Amino acid sequence: MPDLSFEREAWRSGHAIVAGIDEAGRGPWAGPVVAGAVILDADRLGGNLRRGLDDSKKLKPALRNELFEELGKHARTGVGTASVTEIDTHNILQATLLAMKRAIADLGRPAPGFALVDGNREPALDCPVRTVVKGDAKSLSIAAASIVAKVTRDRLMAELDALYPGYGWARNAGYGTREHQSALADLGVTPEHRRSFAPIRKMLSPE
Repeated sequence: MPDLSFEREAWRSGHAIVAGIDEAGRGPWAGPVVAGAVILDADRLGGNLRRGLDDSKKLKPALRNELFEELGKHARTGVGTASVTEIDTHNILQATLLAMKRAIADLGRPAPGFALVDGNREPALDCPVRTVVKGDAKSLSIAAASIVAKVTRDRLMAELDALYPGYGWARNAGYGTREHQSALADLGVTPEHRRSFAPIRKMLSPE
């Protein structure tokens, strides 16, 4: 289970404000990539958050949504997105790093003095960064950020599902499920599909 070990190490090093950063939506065939950033206050971290925060993928949707609402009340949260156009222009990795930078900016002031980032690639931030592989299972701040990113993106995909019905995005979040593949064959490619991704590119340029 994640804890505050990484945060405490940063606090002991003189960094009073530490943010955790994670993303959601690198793999889907459609929709934006979304990053979450969270600054936790250990003194305001209630028992439900301490016990419940974990890698968002391990949590049931109801609990994810409950924790998302609690984070909005008891932590500083920020969200950054990178559009499908930016994904296709820059590639998914660079778009993800851009979304992370925007999530940190969305936290407002005072800005964090240190960032814990899930994975092994550093976004270009105005503060020191420590990457943590599988950080959402190790750091409470990163786990919180994973929940913010996941819930925010799922809600965005539900909105897009209403605009482009038939693809099942409210259920599959844009991933290449059988339902999504079948809809692509029947309905074609939408403006929200990532044309740089091989399955979509293949549909647009069949041999």
